[in-house]
Amino acid sequence: MATDDPKTLVSTDWLAAHMKDPDLRILDGTMFMAAEGRDGRAEYEAGHIPGARFFDIDDISDARSELPHMAPPVEKFMSKLRAMGVGDGHQVVVYDAKGLFSAARVWWLFRLMGQENIAVLDGGFPKWQAEGRAIEDMPPVIRDRHMTVRRQNHMVKDVTQVSAAAKLGDYEILDARAAARYRGEALEPREGLRSGHIPGSKNVPYTSLLNEDMTMKDPDELRATLAAVGVDMAKPVITSCGSGVTAAVINLALERVGKTDHALYDGSWTEWGAFPTLPVATGEA
Repeated sequence: MATDDPKTLVSTDWLAAHMKDPDLRILDGTMFMAAEGRDGRAEYEAGHIPGARFFDIDDISDARSELPHMAPPVEKFMSKLRAMGVGDGHQVVVYDAKGLFSAARVWWLFRLMGQENIAVLDGGFPKWQAEGRAIEDMPPVIRDRHMTVRRQNHMVKDVTQVSAAAKLGDYEILDARAAARYRGEALEPREGLRSGHIPGSKNVPYTSLLNEDMTMKDPDELRATLAAVGVDMAKPVITSCGSGVTAAVINLALERVGKTDHALYDGSWTEWGAFPTLPVATGEA
């Protein structure tokens, strides 16, 4: 079992033991891909961990961008979280309905906004339910609390920065998508996108960092997984995926092994794959 760390990852046992802490706030960060035909908010309303609030990744995003669920402006993040009763001094635990999928994106957003007291629930809602723990369908009681936000600009990269990194080779660019999409053998789920990957990037499917029960591998196993792909841990890392969600699983894994110089390419393949002037590589490398 992973070592509990309230800044990265905690177990269901840890959460159960801290449920009555007055400054604990639990978030359901479930998000599904369109093709799955599931509704995260509806499933939250049908049953969730007691006291959990629903964190809508699509709603708490930059509405000015044509790209999906881009990181929101600081003011929007602050106001949305205040309305959810989440603020300074709270220990936040976020989970999702798939085990460990979109919860890492919420964790990364909090870190981007300078909030460090947040952990992902290892194994998420499926593990919580499998262990027969309590769930409820009632909305939580909300009390406003101010949140101080200090955006950490080094934690996010735009297309210009990623393009420069790909040319210079001074970053490791890690792609969290499935191998077939990385190699360009599978069509992208979004129309109009080319198939393949950012030249020079390495494929670390987010599922390769997880166990069969969707809990995260322990730090030694994570290091071995990254080493097997040839990741140079001396270089800073930029993570990428389809639309900036599962990339955050890699960021979380890097934090678990003590590597802190990592950023996320928020536009990810939805942006890169749509730009006809940007180079695309296919195959294994």
